[in-house]
Amino acid sequence: MSDRGYRRPRPLSPLREHLRDTFWFAPTMGFVCVFVLWLAASRVDDEIVAFLQRERAYDDLDGLMSFAQDAKTIVTTISSAMMTFIGVVFSISLVAVQMASGQLTPRVVRIFVRSRISKLTLTVFLATFLFSLLVLTSYESEADPRRVVSVPLLQSMLTLVLVGLSLLLFIAYVSATLRLMQVGPVVDRIARDSFRVLGRMPRGPGGPEGLGPETGRVVHEGRAGVLRDVNTARLVRAARRQGAVLRLIPRIGDFVVPGTPVLAVHGGPVPPRHQLRYTVSVGVERTLHQDLAFGLRQLSDIALRALSTSVNDPTTAVQCLDRIVQFLAAVVDLPLGAVHHRDRAGRVRLVQDGPGWEDLVDLAFEEIRWCVAGSPQVSRRLLAGLDDLSMLAPEGRKQPLVRHRALLVQAVERTVPVAADREFALLPDRQGIG
Repeated sequence: MSDRGYRRPRPLSPLREHLRDTFWFAPTMGFVCVFVLWLAASRVDDEIVAFLQRERAYDDLDGLMSFAQDAKTIVTTISSAMMTFIGVVFSISLVAVQMASGQLTPRVVRIFVRSRISKLTLTVFLATFLFSLLVLTSYESEADPRRVVSVPLLQSMLTLVLVGLSLLLFIAYVSATLRLMQVGPVVDRIARDSFRVLGRMPRGPGGPEGLGPETGRVVHEGRAGVLRDVNTARLVRAARRQGAVLRLIPRIGDFVVPGTPVLAVHGGPVPPRHQLRYTVSVGVERTLHQDLAFGLRQLSDIALRALSTSVNDPTTAVQCLDRIVQFLAAVVDLPLGAVHHRDRAGRVRLVQDGPGWEDLVDLAFEEIRWCVAGSPQVSRRLLAGLDDLSMLAPEGRKQPLVRHRALLVQAVERTVPVAADREFALLPDRQGIG
Protein backbone atom coordinates (compact mmCIF):
# COMPACT_ATOMS: atom_id res chain seq x y z
CA MET A 1 0.00 0.00 0.00
CA SER A 2 1.61 3.24 -1.05
CA ASP A 3 1.37 6.70 0.48
CA ARG A 4 -0.51 7.95 -2.60
CA GLY A 5 -3.89 7.40 -0.98
CA TYR A 6 -2.77 8.53 2.43
CA ARG A 7 -5.24 10.39 4.59
CA ARG A 8 -3.94 12.34 7.55
CA PRO A 9 -5.13 10.88 10.87
CA ARG A 10 -8.11 12.55 12.44
CA PRO A 11 -7.48 14.07 15.89
CA LEU A 12 -10.60 12.53 17.46
CA SER A 13 -10.05 9.06 16.02
CA PRO A 14 -8.52 7.55 19.23
CA LEU A 15 -11.23 9.13 21.39
CA ARG A 16 -13.97 7.74 19.15
CA GLU A 17 -12.45 4.27 19.31
CA HIS A 18 -12.08 4.41 23.08
CA LEU A 19 -15.70 5.44 23.49
CA ARG A 20 -16.76 2.51 21.31
CA ASP A 21 -14.99 0.24 23.79
CA THR A 22 -17.22 1.52 26.61
CA PHE A 23 -20.82 0.68 27.39
CA TRP A 24 -21.71 3.81 29.38
CA PHE A 25 -21.30 6.60 26.84
CA ALA A 26 -24.30 5.82 24.61
CA PRO A 27 -26.82 5.44 27.49
CA THR A 28 -25.52 8.63 29.10
CA MET A 29 -26.00 10.59 25.90
CA GLY A 30 -29.40 8.96 25.58
CA PHE A 31 -30.40 10.29 29.01
CA VAL A 32 -29.38 13.80 27.99
CA CYS A 33 -31.31 13.59 24.72
CA VAL A 34 -34.40 12.21 26.45
CA PHE A 35 -34.40 15.02 29.00
CA VAL A 36 -34.13 17.61 26.23
CA LEU A 37 -36.90 15.86 24.26
CA TRP A 38 -39.14 15.84 27.33
CA LEU A 39 -38.58 19.55 27.95
CA ALA A 40 -39.42 20.35 24.32
CA ALA A 41 -42.50 18.10 24.30
CA SER A 42 -43.81 19.50 27.59
CA ARG A 43 -43.36 23.01 26.24
CA VAL A 44 -45.39 22.11 23.15
CA ASP A 45 -48.11 20.55 25.32
CA ASP A 46 -48.28 23.70 27.44
CA GLU A 47 -48.60 25.84 24.33
CA ILE A 48 -51.43 23.65 23.02
CA VAL A 49 -53.33 23.99 26.30
CA ALA A 50 -52.79 27.76 26.41
CA PHE A 51 -53.92 28.13 22.78
CA LEU A 52 -57.16 26.17 23.36
CA GLN A 53 -57.89 28.19 26.52
CA ARG A 54 -57.38 31.45 24.65
CA GLU A 55 -59.75 30.24 21.95
CA ARG A 56 -62.18 29.04 24.63
CA ALA A 57 -62.27 25.61 22.97
CA TYR A 58 -62.96 23.90 26.29
CA ASP A 59 -64.77 20.96 24.73
CA ASP A 60 -61.75 20.14 22.58
CA LEU A 61 -59.47 20.57 25.57
CA ASP A 62 -61.66 18.30 27.66
CA GLY A 63 -61.40 15.64 24.95
CA LEU A 64 -57.61 15.92 24.97
CA MET A 65 -57.62 15.60 28.76
CA SER A 66 -59.69 12.41 28.51
CA PHE A 67 -57.26 10.97 25.94
CA ALA A 68 -54.30 11.86 28.14
CA GLN A 69 -55.89 10.19 31.16
CA ASP A 70 -56.47 7.02 29.15
CA ALA A 71 -52.85 7.13 27.99
CA LYS A 72 -51.71 7.56 31.59
CA THR A 73 -52.57 3.94 32.31
CA ILE A 74 -50.37 2.80 29.47
CA VAL A 75 -47.51 5.11 30.51
CA THR A 76 -47.73 3.85 34.09
CA THR A 77 -47.58 0.25 32.91
CA ILE A 78 -44.59 1.03 30.72
CA SER A 79 -42.66 2.72 33.51
CA SER A 80 -43.23 -0.18 35.90
CA ALA A 81 -42.47 -2.97 33.42
CA MET A 82 -39.63 -1.49 31.38
CA MET A 83 -36.89 -1.88 33.98
CA THR A 84 -37.81 -5.51 34.61
CA PHE A 85 -37.78 -6.13 30.87
CA ILE A 86 -34.32 -4.55 30.57
CA GLY A 87 -32.94 -6.71 33.38
CA VAL A 88 -34.28 -9.96 31.93
CA VAL A 89 -33.13 -9.23 28.36
CA PHE A 90 -29.60 -8.26 29.23
CA SER A 91 -29.18 -11.01 31.80
CA ILE A 92 -29.95 -13.57 29.12
CA SER A 93 -27.65 -11.74 26.73
CA LEU A 94 -24.75 -11.83 29.18
CA VAL A 95 -25.20 -15.59 29.54
CA ALA A 96 -25.09 -15.91 25.74
CA VAL A 97 -21.91 -13.82 25.58
CA GLN A 98 -20.34 -15.94 28.30
CA MET A 99 -21.14 -19.10 26.34
CA ALA A 100 -19.65 -17.60 23.18
CA SER A 101 -16.46 -16.60 24.98
CA GLY A 102 -16.15 -20.11 26.44
CA GLN A 103 -16.68 -21.83 23.10
CA LEU A 104 -14.57 -19.48 20.97
CA THR A 105 -12.27 -17.09 22.84
CA PRO A 106 -12.72 -14.45 25.57
CA ARG A 107 -11.62 -11.86 23.00
CA VAL A 108 -15.04 -12.12 21.28
CA VAL A 109 -16.61 -10.23 24.21
CA ARG A 110 -15.25 -7.04 22.69
CA ILE A 111 -17.52 -7.65 19.68
CA PHE A 112 -20.54 -7.46 21.99
CA VAL A 113 -19.16 -4.40 23.80
CA ARG A 114 -18.51 -2.58 20.51
CA SER A 115 -21.78 -3.66 18.91
CA ARG A 116 -23.80 -0.63 17.86
CA ILE A 117 -27.10 -2.52 18.02
CA SER A 118 -26.39 -3.59 21.62
CA LYS A 119 -25.66 -0.04 22.71
CA LEU A 120 -28.58 1.40 20.76
CA THR A 121 -30.97 -1.15 22.23
CA LEU A 122 -29.86 -0.49 25.80
CA THR A 123 -30.00 3.26 25.19
CA VAL A 124 -33.55 3.18 23.80
CA PHE A 125 -34.75 0.83 26.55
CA LEU A 126 -33.39 3.08 29.29
CA ALA A 127 -34.59 6.19 27.45
CA THR A 128 -38.12 4.79 27.29
CA PHE A 129 -38.05 4.06 31.01
CA LEU A 130 -36.76 7.54 31.90
CA PHE A 131 -39.12 9.31 29.51
CA SER A 132 -42.15 7.50 30.93
CA LEU A 133 -41.17 8.60 34.44
CA LEU A 134 -40.80 12.20 33.30
CA VAL A 135 -44.17 12.08 31.53
CA LEU A 136 -45.87 10.89 34.73
CA THR A 137 -44.68 14.06 36.47
CA SER A 138 -46.57 16.14 33.90
CA TYR A 139 -50.01 14.77 34.76
CA GLU A 140 -52.21 17.03 36.87
CA SER A 141 -55.08 16.21 39.17
CA GLU A 142 -57.02 19.23 37.92
CA ALA A 143 -60.11 18.16 35.94
CA ASP A 144 -61.41 21.62 34.97
CA PRO A 145 -60.26 22.52 31.42
CA ARG A 146 -60.37 26.22 32.40
CA ARG A 147 -57.74 25.76 35.13
CA VAL A 148 -55.55 23.02 33.78
CA VAL A 149 -51.99 24.11 32.92
CA SER A 150 -50.51 21.07 31.15
CA VAL A 151 -51.94 18.07 29.36
CA PRO A 152 -49.18 15.59 28.36
CA LEU A 153 -50.63 14.79 24.95
CA LEU A 154 -47.48 14.88 22.82
CA GLN A 155 -45.47 13.36 25.66
CA SER A 156 -47.80 10.36 25.85
CA MET A 157 -47.62 9.86 22.09
CA LEU A 158 -43.80 10.02 22.17
CA THR A 159 -43.81 7.39 24.93
CA LEU A 160 -45.80 5.06 22.69
CA VAL A 161 -43.37 5.75 19.83
CA LEU A 162 -40.43 4.87 22.08
CA VAL A 163 -42.13 1.64 23.10
CA GLY A 164 -42.65 0.68 19.46
CA LEU A 165 -39.02 1.50 18.69
CA SER A 166 -37.94 -0.61 21.68
CA LEU A 167 -39.83 -3.61 20.37
CA LEU A 168 -38.27 -3.29 16.91
CA LEU A 169 -34.79 -2.94 18.40
CA PHE A 170 -35.43 -5.92 20.65
CA ILE A 171 -35.98 -8.12 17.58
CA ALA A 172 -32.80 -6.80 15.95
CA TYR A 173 -30.87 -7.20 19.19
CA VAL A 174 -31.90 -10.83 19.67
CA SER A 175 -30.90 -11.57 16.08
CA ALA A 176 -27.48 -9.93 16.57
CA THR A 177 -26.89 -11.78 19.86
CA LEU A 178 -27.74 -15.12 18.27
CA ARG A 179 -25.24 -14.39 15.51
CA LEU A 180 -22.60 -13.78 18.16
CA MET A 181 -23.04 -17.40 19.27
CA GLN A 182 -22.32 -18.70 15.74
CA VAL A 183 -18.78 -19.32 14.58
CA GLY A 184 -19.22 -18.08 11.01
CA PRO A 185 -20.49 -14.57 11.79
CA VAL A 186 -17.88 -14.12 14.54
CA VAL A 187 -14.88 -14.99 12.39
CA ASP A 188 -16.36 -12.92 9.55
CA ARG A 189 -16.65 -9.92 11.88
CA ILE A 190 -13.03 -10.35 13.01
CA ALA A 191 -11.87 -10.54 9.39
CA ARG A 192 -13.82 -7.43 8.40
CA ASP A 193 -12.42 -5.48 11.35
CA SER A 194 -8.91 -6.57 10.38
CA PHE A 195 -9.42 -5.30 6.84
CA ARG A 196 -10.59 -1.96 8.21
CA VAL A 197 -7.36 -1.66 10.19
CA LEU A 198 -5.39 -2.53 7.07
CA GLY A 199 -7.23 0.09 5.05
CA ARG A 200 -6.42 2.83 7.58
CA MET A 201 -2.68 2.17 7.68
CA PRO A 202 -0.44 4.11 5.28
CA ARG A 203 2.84 2.58 4.22
CA GLY A 204 5.89 3.76 2.38
CA PRO A 205 9.55 3.04 1.86
CA GLY A 206 12.26 3.71 4.39
CA GLY A 207 12.88 2.89 8.00
CA PRO A 208 14.48 4.22 11.17
CA GLU A 209 17.94 4.22 9.59
CA GLY A 210 16.88 7.04 7.23
CA LEU A 211 15.45 9.30 9.91
CA GLY A 212 18.64 11.03 10.91
CA PRO A 213 20.50 10.83 14.22
CA GLU A 214 18.55 10.09 17.35
CA THR A 215 18.44 13.18 19.57
CA GLY A 216 16.40 11.97 22.52
CA ARG A 217 13.84 9.58 23.92
CA VAL A 218 10.53 9.86 25.73
CA VAL A 219 9.73 7.30 28.44
CA HIS A 220 6.33 6.02 29.46
CA GLU A 221 5.13 7.61 32.70
CA GLY A 222 1.63 6.21 32.97
CA ARG A 223 0.34 2.91 34.25
CA ALA A 224 1.62 -0.43 33.02
CA GLY A 225 -0.44 -2.13 30.36
CA VAL A 226 -0.84 -3.02 26.71
CA LEU A 227 -0.09 -0.29 24.19
CA ARG A 228 -3.51 0.00 22.56
CA ASP A 229 -3.00 2.90 20.15
CA VAL A 230 -1.38 6.29 19.75
CA ASN A 231 -2.85 9.65 18.82
CA THR A 232 -1.04 9.95 15.52
CA ALA A 233 -2.49 13.38 14.70
CA ARG A 234 -1.19 14.88 17.93
CA LEU A 235 2.23 13.23 17.54
CA VAL A 236 2.56 14.42 13.93
CA ARG A 237 1.69 17.95 15.02
CA ALA A 238 4.21 17.86 17.89
CA ALA A 239 6.97 16.55 15.61
CA ARG A 240 6.24 19.19 12.96
CA ARG A 241 6.52 22.01 15.49
CA GLN A 242 9.96 20.76 16.54
CA GLY A 243 11.10 19.98 13.01
CA ALA A 244 11.76 16.39 14.07
CA VAL A 245 10.62 12.85 13.34
CA LEU A 246 9.20 10.66 16.10
CA ARG A 247 9.58 6.90 16.08
CA LEU A 248 7.34 4.68 18.19
CA ILE A 249 9.68 2.16 19.84
CA PRO A 250 7.26 -0.56 21.06
CA ARG A 251 4.75 -2.07 18.68
CA ILE A 252 1.04 -1.64 19.12
CA GLY A 253 0.04 -4.56 21.34
CA ASP A 254 3.29 -4.65 23.36
CA PHE A 255 3.13 -4.55 27.15
CA VAL A 256 4.84 -1.43 28.49
CA VAL A 257 5.78 -0.49 32.05
CA PRO A 258 6.63 2.91 33.55
CA GLY A 259 10.11 3.98 32.54
CA THR A 260 10.03 2.10 29.23
CA PRO A 261 11.12 4.26 26.25
CA VAL A 262 8.13 4.68 23.96
CA LEU A 263 9.26 7.42 21.55
CA ALA A 264 12.60 8.11 19.93
CA VAL A 265 13.22 11.62 18.55
CA HIS A 266 15.23 12.05 15.35
CA GLY A 267 16.62 15.25 13.83
CA GLY A 268 15.28 17.75 16.35
CA PRO A 269 14.65 18.53 20.02
CA VAL A 270 12.31 16.49 22.19
CA PRO A 271 8.78 17.97 22.13
CA PRO A 272 7.59 19.56 25.38
CA ARG A 273 5.71 17.36 27.79
CA HIS A 274 2.36 19.12 27.28
CA GLN A 275 2.48 18.45 23.53
CA LEU A 276 2.81 14.71 24.15
CA ARG A 277 -0.02 14.51 26.66
CA TYR A 278 -2.68 11.91 25.84
CA THR A 279 -0.72 10.66 22.83
CA VAL A 280 -0.08 7.12 24.07
CA SER A 281 -3.01 4.97 25.20
CA VAL A 282 -2.38 2.01 27.49
CA GLY A 283 -5.08 -0.45 28.52
CA VAL A 284 -5.62 -3.90 29.94
CA GLU A 285 -6.10 -5.62 26.57
CA ARG A 286 -5.38 -5.15 22.89
CA THR A 287 -7.79 -3.54 20.45
CA LEU A 288 -8.12 -3.58 16.67
CA HIS A 289 -7.95 0.19 16.23
CA GLN A 290 -4.29 0.24 15.08
CA ASP A 291 -3.20 -3.34 15.79
CA LEU A 292 -2.82 -5.11 12.45
CA ALA A 293 -1.92 -8.47 14.00
CA PHE A 294 -4.70 -8.64 16.58
CA GLY A 295 -7.25 -10.02 14.15
CA LEU A 296 -4.95 -12.94 13.31
CA ARG A 297 -4.37 -13.43 17.02
CA GLN A 298 -8.09 -13.81 17.62
CA LEU A 299 -8.59 -16.18 14.69
CA SER A 300 -5.63 -18.28 15.84
CA ASP A 301 -7.03 -18.42 19.40
CA ILE A 302 -10.41 -19.64 18.15
CA ALA A 303 -8.75 -22.29 15.99
CA LEU A 304 -6.52 -23.46 18.86
CA ARG A 305 -9.46 -23.80 21.22
CA ALA A 306 -11.38 -25.71 18.56
CA LEU A 307 -8.44 -28.11 18.17
CA SER A 308 -8.08 -28.71 21.90
CA THR A 309 -9.06 -32.13 23.24
CA SER A 310 -11.83 -30.62 25.36
CA VAL A 311 -13.59 -29.10 22.32
CA ASN A 312 -12.38 -31.18 19.35
CA ASP A 313 -14.10 -29.11 16.64
CA PRO A 314 -11.87 -29.17 13.54
CA THR A 315 -14.56 -27.60 11.34
CA THR A 316 -14.32 -24.40 13.38
CA ALA A 317 -10.55 -24.43 12.89
CA VAL A 318 -11.08 -24.78 9.14
CA GLN A 319 -13.39 -21.75 9.17
CA CYS A 320 -10.70 -19.76 10.94
CA LEU A 321 -8.10 -20.88 8.42
CA ASP A 322 -10.37 -19.69 5.61
CA ARG A 323 -10.29 -16.15 7.04
CA ILE A 324 -6.58 -16.32 7.88
CA VAL A 325 -5.76 -17.24 4.29
CA GLN A 326 -8.09 -14.50 3.05
CA PHE A 327 -6.28 -11.87 5.13
CA LEU A 328 -2.79 -13.04 4.22
CA ALA A 329 -3.74 -13.13 0.55
CA ALA A 330 -4.76 -9.46 0.83
CA VAL A 331 -1.39 -8.40 2.27
CA VAL A 332 0.84 -10.83 0.38
CA ASP A 333 2.18 -8.17 -2.01
CA LEU A 334 1.79 -5.08 0.21
CA PRO A 335 4.70 -3.27 1.88
CA LEU A 336 4.66 -4.28 5.54
CA GLY A 337 6.67 -3.25 8.56
CA ALA A 338 7.12 0.46 9.22
CA VAL A 339 4.01 2.67 9.06
CA HIS A 340 4.66 6.30 8.11
CA HIS A 341 2.48 9.27 9.03
CA ARG A 342 3.02 12.57 7.21
CA ASP A 343 2.18 16.19 7.89
CA ARG A 344 0.39 18.54 5.49
CA ALA A 345 3.59 19.16 3.58
CA GLY A 346 4.02 15.44 2.91
CA ARG A 347 7.00 14.99 5.24
CA VAL A 348 7.23 11.92 7.43
CA ARG A 349 6.77 12.94 11.06
CA LEU A 350 5.89 9.68 12.80
CA VAL A 351 7.10 6.13 12.17
CA GLN A 352 5.45 3.09 13.75
CA ASP A 353 7.03 -0.31 13.64
CA GLY A 354 4.53 -2.90 12.46
CA PRO A 355 4.58 -6.64 11.86
CA GLY A 356 6.34 -7.86 8.72
CA TRP A 357 5.25 -10.60 6.37
CA GLU A 358 7.11 -13.36 8.21
CA ASP A 359 5.67 -12.16 11.54
CA LEU A 360 2.13 -12.42 10.20
CA VAL A 361 2.72 -15.85 8.66
CA ASP A 362 4.20 -17.20 11.90
CA LEU A 363 1.33 -15.76 13.93
CA ALA A 364 -1.20 -17.27 11.55
CA PHE A 365 0.20 -20.81 11.24
CA GLU A 366 2.83 -21.64 13.88
CA GLU A 367 0.60 -22.57 16.83
CA ILE A 368 -2.10 -24.11 14.66
CA ARG A 369 0.49 -26.27 12.90
CA TRP A 370 1.52 -27.76 16.24
CA CYS A 371 -2.02 -29.01 16.83
CA VAL A 372 -3.12 -30.37 13.45
CA ALA A 373 -1.13 -33.62 13.23
CA GLY A 374 -4.08 -35.65 14.49
CA SER A 375 -6.73 -33.82 12.46
CA PRO A 376 -6.60 -34.59 8.72
CA GLN A 377 -9.38 -32.11 8.00
CA VAL A 378 -7.28 -29.22 9.31
CA SER A 379 -3.97 -30.44 7.87
CA ARG A 380 -5.52 -30.73 4.39
CA ARG A 381 -7.00 -27.21 4.65
CA LEU A 382 -3.74 -25.78 5.98
CA LEU A 383 -1.77 -27.33 3.12
CA ALA A 384 -4.22 -25.94 0.57
CA GLY A 385 -3.96 -22.49 2.14
CA LEU A 386 -0.17 -22.56 2.11
CA ASP A 387 -0.17 -23.66 -1.53
CA ASP A 388 -2.60 -20.91 -2.51
CA LEU A 389 -0.54 -18.26 -0.75
CA SER A 390 2.67 -19.59 -2.34
CA MET A 391 1.14 -19.05 -5.78
CA LEU A 392 0.18 -15.47 -4.88
CA ALA A 393 3.34 -14.51 -3.01
CA PRO A 394 6.25 -12.79 -4.77
CA GLU A 395 9.53 -14.65 -4.78
CA GLY A 396 10.89 -12.86 -1.74
CA ARG A 397 7.96 -13.92 0.43
CA LYS A 398 7.67 -17.59 -0.42
CA GLN A 399 10.27 -18.82 2.10
CA PRO A 400 8.10 -18.61 5.28
CA LEU A 401 5.28 -20.44 3.50
CA VAL A 402 7.62 -23.17 2.23
CA ARG A 403 9.07 -23.58 5.72
CA HIS A 404 5.66 -24.01 7.36
CA ARG A 405 4.59 -26.48 4.69
CA ALA A 406 7.71 -28.59 5.17
CA LEU A 407 7.32 -28.58 8.96
CA LEU A 408 3.66 -29.57 8.64
CA VAL A 409 4.52 -32.50 6.39
CA GLN A 410 7.23 -33.62 8.83
CA ALA A 411 4.82 -33.43 11.78
CA VAL A 412 2.18 -35.52 10.00
CA GLU A 413 4.75 -38.09 8.87
CA ARG A 414 6.09 -38.32 12.40
CA THR A 415 2.72 -38.79 14.14
CA VAL A 416 0.66 -40.79 11.62
CA PRO A 417 2.07 -44.33 11.34
CA VAL A 418 -0.09 -45.68 8.50
CA ALA A 419 1.07 -44.67 5.01
CA ALA A 420 -2.45 -44.47 3.59
CA ASP A 421 -3.54 -42.19 6.44
CA ARG A 422 -0.49 -39.98 5.90
CA GLU A 423 -1.25 -39.69 2.21
CA PHE A 424 -4.85 -38.75 2.97
CA ALA A 425 -3.86 -36.15 5.61
CA LEU A 426 -1.32 -34.54 3.29
CA LEU A 427 -3.68 -34.10 0.34
CA PRO A 428 -4.46 -30.35 -0.02
CA ASP A 429 -8.18 -29.61 0.14
CA ARG A 430 -9.76 -26.13 0.51
CA GLN A 431 -12.71 -27.67 2.40
CA GLY A 432 -10.64 -29.96 4.57
CA ILE A 433 -12.65 -33.11 4.07
CA GLY A 434 -15.72 -31.39 2.68
